[in-house]
Amino acid sequence: MSWDRSHARQGKFDGKFILGVMTTGIYCLPSCAARPPKPQNVRLFTTEAEARAAGLRACKRCRPDLYYRGEDENVALFEGLAARVAAAPDNFADASALARQAGVSLTKLGDLYRDHAHLAPVQWLRRRRVKRAAAELLAGRDRIAEVGFGAGFESESVFHRQFLAQIRMTPGAYRALDGAQIFMLQLPAGYRAREILGYHARDPEGISERSEGNRIWKALHTVDGPAVLEISIEPGQAWVKVHAETKLGRDAMAALHGAALKILALTNDVTQFETRHAGFVAPRRGLRMPLLPTGFDALCWGIVGQQINVKFATSLRRDLVELAGEKIGEMRAHPTPEAVANLDIGALASRRYSRSKARYLIDAGAAIAGGKLDIETLGEGSAIAAEKALTAQRGIGIWTARYVLMRGGFADAAPVGDSALATALQKLHKLPERPDADQTARLMSAFAPHRSLATMHLWTYLKEAA
Repeated sequence: MSWDRSHARQGKFDGKFILGVMTTGIYCLPSCAARPPKPQNVRLFTTEAEARAAGLRACKRCRPDLYYRGEDENVALFEGLAARVAAAPDNFADASALARQAGVSLTKLGDLYRDHAHLAPVQWLRRRRVKRAAAELLAGRDRIAEVGFGAGFESESVFHRQFLAQIRMTPGAYRALDGAQIFMLQLPAGYRAREILGYHARDPEGISERSEGNRIWKALHTVDGPAVLEISIEPGQAWVKVHAETKLGRDAMAALHGAALKILALTNDVTQFETRHAGFVAPRRGLRMPLLPTGFDALCWGIVGQQINVKFATSLRRDLVELAGEKIGEMRAHPTPEAVANLDIGALASRRYSRSKARYLIDAGAAIAGGKLDIETLGEGSAIAAEKALTAQRGIGIWTARYVLMRGGFADAAPVGDSALATALQKLHKLPERPDADQTARLMSAFAPHRSLATMHLWTYLKEAA
């Protein structure tokens, strides 16, 4: 068989044959980026089974075993790195250490993390270290400095600075969450509360969340029972009070702290986007994308909101909470997947749900309750794998999947197909007609890797223009 090496490196022969390197005992995809072996040491195989029968093992760089299972080798590479960093974060001093472990260049590593984490490698690594440190602070009693060093921080001052930037509390204050009923989050300079408060006030009759003045109330489930977060936004800080009928343990408090960060849109930095697009953001500097505290809440919003206006979607969601949400005081927490899975289609249809929309919701709840879709951990893994897992579910298309990713905290998810987004782009670019999905995707590419925040700016721009 004759083949051109340059064409092979472009992936044109992947799936057509396998390269077996007899001197090293491995088999590779023709596109493998490893140093090419001498021709006399290479044997071609038609199938993976033939290569294995010859005693060869799969290359750990190009992962032909994953390719022939129909999996994305880059997803496996990203998730493999995530597992190694979680196990030993102090082994990875910087992005170069990640690249060496993955066997790729820094350029390839940057592409990998942009696609799968929507972050630069060093940003992702900081998040992982802080997450590890936060868990250790609550679970153990090691000195704070030792916790920082164990998570891979090079000094105590760097640990404090990066922990505060992400958790919005000092390490000592975070440790005190165990047993607390009130805690304070430090807000970044220029924090803009208007849209955050407005988002949680969008349903004046809401029973799951509401907002009045400078306060937000949100009912949530925890491992120790339901609770209501009361958040008061003050200059430079937000006070969070926890209302619960039972004493909440450290795991519940950690989850409520994470929910407060999402509610206040504090998980992603906005400065880089504002610097790159200074003219566009000038009238809305400080704007942030409000997030939803649970993945299932975001998924239900996405399904309910398909092809209807926001006002109608809001009333349908309220009906869902009334039907299946757990009561706490005068509020109800958003229903669990199990509660939604146990609903009857007729009960939803009597509340103005179409039968197809009701079925999609119930099926989604059943998939999550049954362990087929792990909605609450999608944000910790690959964005590409998350979108694939979501769209594999009946009734979930690209728009819904991207909405879930965007409201879950991924920074570069544009809900292509959204009518308001398309209208905003039409107005911004003075187009003769509203762009279709392909045109929307091309126009939004100018905002990568910050398309989630760009979507929020465009929605707000359209509202202000109206």
